[in-house]
Amino acid sequence: MKKLFGYLLLIFVLVGAGATAGVAQKKSGSLTCRDNWNSDRLQGHCEIKEQTLPAGGPIAVDGGRNGGVSVKGWDRGEILVRARVQTAAPTQGEADQLATQIRIETAGLRIHAEGPEQSNNTQWSVSFEVMVPGRSDLSLSASNGGVSIVDVHGKIEFKTTNGGVNLVRVGGNVQGNTTNGGVNVVLTGARWDGDQLNVRTTNGGVNLQMPDNYSAHLETGTVNGNVSSDIPLNVPVNDRGRMPKDISVDLGSGGPTIRATTTNGGVRLGRVSEAQ
Repeated sequence: MKKLFGYLLLIFVLVGAGATAGVAQKKSGSLTCRDNWNSDRLQGHCEIKEQTLPAGGPIAVDGGRNGGVSVKGWDRGEILVRARVQTAAPTQGEADQLATQIRIETAGLRIHAEGPEQSNNTQWSVSFEVMVPGRSDLSLSASNGGVSIVDVHGKIEFKTTNGGVNLVRVGGNVQGNTTNGGVNVVLTGARWDGDQLNVRTTNGGVNLQMPDNYSAHLETGTVNGNVSSDIPLNVPVNDRGRMPKDISVDLGSGGPTIRATTTNGGVRLGRVSEAQ
């Protein structure tokens, strides 16, 4: 089990780090080009591209093979797309030229990157940071990259294979999963604003934080791991004081279902202050 979690941590670090040196252009936002894709045989290029789109309708963002997706809600009625384009090739000139062949497509608010076929000697990826109106419907996907959603309320679906999930102050009908990555959820207010939250991982821990006196129907659990809680729960404990691996319980006066589960990993339930 320790080897498994070590492997997953390595995936998370490598995928989350993915940035390059080379020609770097830094603008406002959290995406940067401060890390380095250079190696003993490949040279790297990185640049940040920005464009503004009119809002209207569901927003789909695909991080592709090696890119992550971060979506943040704001109070403007438009969409800001920030794309970090990273390339690697045997020479700096080739890496720079490869970057010019990568296109950021946004038609129909289906945001993704397109570019040439990749090989061991020519590699590229695009990660996205997208600012959207606070009330937006989202469909997000990645393969080797994390998914983060902050301050968005709507019909939200997401999936990734190798990457963590971060959900902060979200609401609506939110469903998604990852295979290899941890799940972090921060809830605010007195209860869930919307239909439900349903998030799961196969290999990774679950960290769920909520305010005191939060009302919801909570479902959480793990197959290979332990459950711990700073929040009083009306559930039985065993003779060692351990909580059951599967929990289904009403918090406060009950309410919509908050579901966060894992197969291989621990579950931690904690308190969060309204200041967060």
